Amino acid sequence: MGDYPKALSSYEQALKIKLQSLPPNHPSVASSYNNIGNAYSDMGDYPKALSSYEQALKIREQSLPPNHPDVASSYNNIGAAYSDMGDYPKALSSY
Repeated sequence: MGDYPKALSSYEQALKIKLQSLPPNHPSVASSYNNIGNAYSDMGDYPKALSSYEQALKIREQSLPPNHPDVASSYNNIGAAYSDMGDYPKALSSY
């Protein structure tokens, strides 16, 4: 088992640094939000994971082409979060 709270803290620190040095819609910022979402998901906090995944998607849709694999990954992560929360119709619409 991983130390998810420590990982989350590290991901949040990385995001803080990126937000100070990169534009807010930079793909690297989206990756940080995605990593934060993964940590929340691993801890079972699916609503917070979903929020982070949605933030990552918002940035990726602004900064990447619509057929980019990272955009698809964001939709997949959002679908997984909805599935983990038992909201299968929303999960299905995201996959």
